[in-house]
Amino acid sequence: MSQIANGVIALVALLHIYFLILEMFLWDTPYGRKTFKLTAEFSAASKTLAANQGLYNGFLAAGLIWGLCLGAEGQAIKTFFLACVIVAGVYGAATVGKKILFIQALPAALGLGLLLV
Repeated sequence: MSQIANGVIALVALLHIYFLILEMFLWDTPYGRKTFKLTAEFSAASKTLAANQGLYNGFLAAGLIWGLCLGAEGQAIKTFFLACVIVAGVYGAATVGKKILFIQALPAALGLGLLLV
């Protein structure tokens, strides 16, 4: 079960690396605007805020990777960072759009559930 949990956790970390790339580097590009359904004006005006948000997603990924690298000793770290991802996903779903609940919070909740079994 721990290998399955670690696989899901690795997937969550990769998702957050993808979010980092989208928000820090692709926000103000046609791909970024299409992904987030933004106008060119809004993406240009909010580029710095998006980069900051991307950086936070990078920290979440780094924490999950750190926990994975520690093996069994990293359980508390993985638990903490998965909980952070879940909270961020629930907040995003409540304030931005329900889709975030399924893209961010649900995979993290699955990983946390598998980790704690």
